[in-house]
Amino acid sequence: MILFFYNVALLLALVLGSPWWLWRMATASKYRDGLWARLGAVPRRRLRLKEETRPVVWVHAVSVGEVIAVSRLLQDLETALPGHRLLVSTTTRAGQTLARERFGAEQVFYCPLDLPWSVAAYLNALKPRMLVLAETEFWPNLLHGCFRRGIPVAVVNARISDRSWPRYWRLRGLWKPFLSQLTALLAQSATDAERLRALGCLPDRVTVSGNLKFDVRAAAESAATSLLRDRSAGLRIVVAGSTLAGEEEILLAAWPELLAANPALSLVLAPRHPERFTTVATLLDSTGLPWRKRTTFGDTELSPGEIVLLDSIGELASVYSLASVAFVGGSLVPSGGHNPLEPAQFGVPIVMGPSYQNFRAIVESLILRDAVFIVEPGSLGATLSYILSGGAGEAGTRARQVFEEQSGATARTVIALREILGQQETE
Repeated sequence: MILFFYNVALLLALVLGSPWWLWRMATASKYRDGLWARLGAVPRRRLRLKEETRPVVWVHAVSVGEVIAVSRLLQDLETALPGHRLLVSTTTRAGQTLARERFGAEQVFYCPLDLPWSVAAYLNALKPRMLVLAETEFWPNLLHGCFRRGIPVAVVNARISDRSWPRYWRLRGLWKPFLSQLTALLAQSATDAERLRALGCLPDRVTVSGNLKFDVRAAAESAATSLLRDRSAGLRIVVAGSTLAGEEEILLAAWPELLAANPALSLVLAPRHPERFTTVATLLDSTGLPWRKRTTFGDTELSPGEIVLLDSIGELASVYSLASVAFVGGSLVPSGGHNPLEPAQFGVPIVMGPSYQNFRAIVESLILRDAVFIVEPGSLGATLSYILSGGAGEAGTRARQVFEEQSGATARTVIALREILGQQETE
């Protein structure tokens, strides 16, 4: 009955919202990308489904962050499950682009919209032996379709963030019939596990496996990293990663202060969302500061004080290796922050704003070890200058130690998924 009312509400929302969606599709290409596939047109030829004889494991990772989080897991599953084929779906265009680069276009597709016919088309075509969801991608029709076909559903790197917890709690009556049928939930932390059980997940199916992002390492040096290293001789680099609207202005306002104290600097500015690259480029033009794009870098050396706009996808994690100090964005504005582990793995001193609830457990583990600087917007410039003048001490080393000490989630997740497949194949 809950699913019936959900589908009625979903269809009403689609009908009533159709003018807005048509307008967005006409004005923004990201809303058109993969539209037919999302509606149920399975890309059989690209995925080579006709020639595939191995059973499929379907892994869903929403966007860039989730794709990065499951990258190491996918590599280890390829080794652990040689008789299975791993296929990866994403929701966003940026996630799709990165997933195709990392796993190959023949293994990646857009996740269908949570419409009964779209979901059924993919489940019937892929016939997955198991569905693996990254973090908390709970879609009623997708879950119901799997349950009805006897397909086990495992949630890896599961979490309920501080921001989403009140919403899930208010709708716990809706979620309980679905969550109680999940095969396994591998939570990032004890807090996440408690919240999942409170929402209706069966207690014995929820375990704490740790955060997959502690196991994610930059697998290879990106082209941007090589380019910047070759063109920045004698300069120290400040990397501002995953920035959101409002944060670039704060960073650029502080930039002259940083240069006054440390003239031999360059700033790499990496906006979180690709659709903002043009907006940030316009902002940089308005400042009068020297800057260039990573995609049109040219052959000339970086000059002291010059800014590089990292207008590419999937290269930031490796670029952090060049940083003398890293600012992790989404944290000076009330957005919940982004992942500080990417610079931590390289032993880079980390600066974040006070909004970090999306990665609370990770940030708090860094705070306990004095391995991160938490600042208000007005003190960002002074803190960066302090670190560049040697004030960070061993903070970067301690951050790397936290990263290393909390690894192991991938191995635990692989064991759990193999057990689920083993149980299914013996039934």
